Amino acid sequence: MFGKTFDSRILPCLFTLANLFFGFLSIIFAFDHQLRMSAGMIMFSVLMDSLDGKVARKLKASSDFGKELDSLSDVISFGLAPGVLIYVFVYHNYWPFWGAWISGFFTICGALRLARFNILSCTDYFVGVPITFAGGFMALLLLFLDRIPWEAYPVTMFILAVLMVSSLQVPKLGK
Repeated sequence: MFGKTFDSRILPCLFTLANLFFGFLSIIFAFDHQLRMSAGMIMFSVLMDSLDGKVARKLKASSDFGKELDSLSDVISFGLAPGVLIYVFVYHNYWPFWGAWISGFFTICGALRLARFNILSCTDYFVGVPITFAGGFMALLLLFLDRIPWEAYPVTMFILAVLMVSSLQVPKLGK
């Protein structure tokens, strides 16, 4: 009906939009104080983010539009959503003022990291820790809230934020 070109370009974008939607749901579940569902939605975002790139490469459907859409989705799913989760489940109770600043800093560093990623053309490594790892790690860490002292969260979040905007070369795996 639409032809092969339409199908091959839209499929990776559907995975990217699923990534975005799961990030959105993560925030909604956080506001409802459903920790496991909220963190789980970020894990689904990680899966969708992994699949969108693989599908685009397999179908030879990579595009500038897809790259921009992926970054916009990633800043929500792996920057904003983990920032909100950690704020709601940790900082709100123990450290509301400074916790908001740390969560905001994490989200901003994630956005800066993605903007830099979009203008660089490194094929063998990432410059800075990928936001997908940083956000996914924070969501995973949250699942151990009852075993980890709350002070570990701002320290970890701050370190990951700085590593996202650092010039550290992180090898690309699975390519």
